[in-house]
Amino acid sequence: MTTPLSSILLVFTAAFVGSFGAVFLKSGAGRLHRDPRTLILNWRLAAGVGLFLFSSIFYLMGIRKGELSILYPMVSLGYVFTLFWSRLFFGEPLTRNKFLGLGLILLGILLLGIGKQ
Repeated sequence: MTTPLSSILLVFTAAFVGSFGAVFLKSGAGRLHRDPRTLILNWRLAAGVGLFLFSSIFYLMGIRKGELSILYPMVSLGYVFTLFWSRLFFGEPLTRNKFLGLGLILLGILLLGIGKQ
């Protein structure tokens, strides 16, 4: 079984959209207080959950026709996107260790892609 490009692009899209879900969850979590209404009325938390659910649709469409052993590791690209969003939206530092981790993630995805041939 081969993995079509359309499946790869759908899973890539899922990772991209899901990374924004993480941004909204962090933003919403920072606005939580002891009052339970802050959980219910927090649109950022709702947006984060919604984006994760929305990304799942792309993921499901992608894995239908592709190899799970190739596509599932691509979900880790969400961590790559989130690294940059955390810098952009929250001012979190980009450290050497974070770049090392990023490189290992990308290397792992590359090795899995090469291994299918």
